[in-house]
Amino acid sequence: MMSLIIGLGVVLVLGILYMIFRIGNLVGLVKKDEEVDIESGNSIHGYLFLVFTILGLGLFFWYSFAHFKSYELPVASEHGVVTDNLFWVTMVVIVVAFVIISLAMFWFIFKYRYDKNRRAEYIADNHILEIVWTIVPAIVLALLIFTGLKAWNDITGPASKDAEVIEIIGQQFAWSARYPGTKDNVLGHHNYKLIDASNEFGLDLTDKNSYDDFKSLELHLPKGKEILLKIRAKDVLHSVFLPHFRVKMDAVPGMLTSFKFIATKTTQEMRDETGNSKFNYEMACTEICGKGHFSMRFLVVVDEPEVYEKWKASQDPWLKLNPEYMKYVPVALQEAAMINAGIESMSTPAPVSVVSLTK
Repeated sequence: MMSLIIGLGVVLVLGILYMIFRIGNLVGLVKKDEEVDIESGNSIHGYLFLVFTILGLGLFFWYSFAHFKSYELPVASEHGVVTDNLFWVTMVVIVVAFVIISLAMFWFIFKYRYDKNRRAEYIADNHILEIVWTIVPAIVLALLIFTGLKAWNDITGPASKDAEVIEIIGQQFAWSARYPGTKDNVLGHHNYKLIDASNEFGLDLTDKNSYDDFKSLELHLPKGKEILLKIRAKDVLHSVFLPHFRVKMDAVPGMLTSFKFIATKTTQEMRDETGNSKFNYEMACTEICGKGHFSMRFLVVVDEPEVYEKWKASQDPWLKLNPEYMKYVPVALQEAAMINAGIESMSTPAPVSVVSLTK
């Protein structure tokens, strides 16, 4: 241990001596600056900065225009078009500011390079310049903020009465979706205290609207109809991300979030557009939620409205697949529950299923 301390001490002393040596050299250069030809070197560097600016900006614009089409995914929602427009307006503002600042910065580096015959000038203030560089950015940023806020209010505001309501639930490490059945087209209430191994949604079976709700392991969406995603998480923070629809919203434990949008292209239409016969929409989790985060991928299918309605009608309600939960249905509502869930008779119940799947 003592040897290690001595060794570190020697290294530290040598480092200090080296720094003293370097400082001495720099002091010597400062004292003899009239003997050192630094003006020519600064001129060379100034010209090199100009060349770097021209080549750098030229390469930037060439690459951007050459690969412009690969900058974004095809868009498949009305909201996505608005989002993309906002993105490109913001990019234009940023690029214009970047070019102006870069040109000014490198020009000043060149123009005011070292010259032993030039003396620095002192400018106390310039009120006009200060007003310009304060007011102009403030106006630009305010416009960007208010247009973005309008888009945000549109996607988080109340949905229309005809909107298709779908609930998305995230948990480590999978997604599931709950749909209202075709009997009432209204999602039933849920209560986190009712969640168990089978009732993963926490369905409140005292609410008659929950009897025809069903679970899906794929997210099916109708084309051309407003969709309201109700989003929640059962354990940790997750995040719903549908890239082709420009949809992204966190799933927060204990807090309900939502997102509304209108899909404009079916899965088949997107396959035709991309030329990829195996193309599928996907939903991913974009919030690191544990070791299995990578596996939280959810297949998304966009159908024509009539195909979507047929798919919904073919699904078995959760209560039908889990008839043992009929004991939690109030006696006065059991007949309605059996009708809405499609349970023919309690004497010959449907097979019990711990996990309900879609067809």
